[in-house]
Amino acid sequence: MNAELRRSAVEFLIVSSLQLGVTPVVKYTALSIFVERFLPSIKNNNRSLRKKHGDNWLLQPLRQCNLQLFALVSVWVSSKIHDTRPLSVQSLKSLGDVAIKEQHYTTRDFLEAEVVLLQHLQVLDFEIGASNVAYVFLEDFLIRLRKLARVGDLVKLKACMDIMDVLYETEETSVLYNSPDFLAAAILACFFLMLSVASYVISVPKQEHEFPLLSWVKFVSSFKEEDTLELARTILQHVLKQTTQETCQLWEGKG
Repeated sequence: MNAELRRSAVEFLIVSSLQLGVTPVVKYTALSIFVERFLPSIKNNNRSLRKKHGDNWLLQPLRQCNLQLFALVSVWVSSKIHDTRPLSVQSLKSLGDVAIKEQHYTTRDFLEAEVVLLQHLQVLDFEIGASNVAYVFLEDFLIRLRKLARVGDLVKLKACMDIMDVLYETEETSVLYNSPDFLAAAILACFFLMLSVASYVISVPKQEHEFPLLSWVKFVSSFKEEDTLELARTILQHVLKQTTQETCQLWEGKG
């Protein structure tokens, strides 16, 4: 699986989540299932699964359209976990009929893909393990921060989610999700770093963003201040790099 194929599949999941109108927790649980667990499993060519279940046609060969199918199924599984009224397979099929260009998938194909996905997640006793998601930690940190200090109101959840989306786009940065609580704390720190810069450019009152966030993160999570700050800087560097590349590509396209 090359980097562009992987990136395309991740972007497809993000866009599909928007089109399906799912909640953020469904979207990020689906990303956790698809990016953090399913893709590494098929990349590592899980021999025990192949020996037990054979080479499934959805994985051999691995094509873009098949990855898009598994992305939709990841959203479906996540919806079953979090929603009282989960997405129907028909709603997924309807989206797939429009969005997946190379292949037409039947309802039976969606059901088969779900079985293959769960096999690769190595689900035991129906426990998928979807509670350890960075978004859940981020939302919890933000709720607690807003109860404690007014500065919490300046932190925009949508902006934090945009950062999370960018981190999923490359394999090098998606590994940060292996420590979801640490990553959530660092994303909050990213936003505070951006507020500090913005205070010199626009009229954001200095007292509005002065809050010992790193000390507070250490208090609520035990993460060292210097470690959180270092990860936040790494994330910002990646986000700025990706944003610059996308801007250049946009202008080149107009050129």
